[in-house]
Amino acid sequence: MINAAPSSRVTVTAPARLHLGFLDLNGGLGRKFGSIGLSISEPRTRLSIAIARQNDVVGPDSERVRRHLETMQEVPGLRAAHRVGIEHAIPAHAGLGSGTQLALAVAAALRSLHGLPLDPRGDAVRLRRGARSGVGIGLFEQGGVIVDGGHGSLAGPAPIVSRLAFPEQWRVLIVLDPAHHGLHGGNERAAFAALPPLAERSADRLCRLVLMKALPALAERDLPSFGAAIDEVQRIVGDHFAPLQGGRRFTSPQVGACLAALQAAGAYGIGQSSWGPTGFAFAPSAAEADRLAASARRLPGSRDLDIRICTGLNAGADIAVRMTAEVM
Repeated sequence: MINAAPSSRVTVTAPARLHLGFLDLNGGLGRKFGSIGLSISEPRTRLSIAIARQNDVVGPDSERVRRHLETMQEVPGLRAAHRVGIEHAIPAHAGLGSGTQLALAVAAALRSLHGLPLDPRGDAVRLRRGARSGVGIGLFEQGGVIVDGGHGSLAGPAPIVSRLAFPEQWRVLIVLDPAHHGLHGGNERAAFAALPPLAERSADRLCRLVLMKALPALAERDLPSFGAAIDEVQRIVGDHFAPLQGGRRFTSPQVGACLAALQAAGAYGIGQSSWGPTGFAFAPSAAEADRLAASARRLPGSRDLDIRICTGLNAGADIAVRMTAEVM
């Protein structure tokens, strides 16, 4: 039975996220991973879903969307045919959380179309997302800066233990390298399996940096302290992952060189999001971000990079119901 009105269409816009670092790659206290992440204003995934006479998926990342659609159609109340149009998709395997945001956007659009309550955590499990980090799920729901508590003995996505707003005046510079891709799929699983436990003292330091420096600095709008905390988190995590990234902290050498130049020019908190290749840095204002971006774009080799200025996004995914003329 179709629960949606034939004239309704749901559009979901989901933001990219930056993974700013893991908290505990040791696991000695019974929990492992834990993450800090930030929702950013671009790039975004935007898709629309409506009832149709047969399944039809068009646009970028259509195969992944088709798989998610077919999985979600097994949920009671969602067993209908749909047309999905993907207007924009966050670049895949760039360290921006594209897979989780895409999956949750499909699930949320279907549930909203059929009048069912949203269930991001349950749908993440159903669609095989959030196996390590829970920040993508939390950011889809709330935006801002999220910390998850890692995985313990209970099944399911990591719990969200903190959420703070990102200061509106701050800016985020992201540096994308279309020529490189971060680890994903089976290669990512194999990499984590090969990764030795992080030294306990380093895990202790990461947790202290997040709890006692990064988060208080956010609350006090203190960018130098926030940036210094993220710098150190990224150094510890980056050095631990370097053997799996060609001996480098950064998947893309070009991104690494650009970030070093941005830091020298006055940017704060440089790092790589997840497996990269996307890098990031922070600026205290729009004007300062413009200056930094202009200096980065003058660097040799920067023509091959995509350097953007973003804001932090303090809201979750946007879900909008619109009326259409007829069933598609």
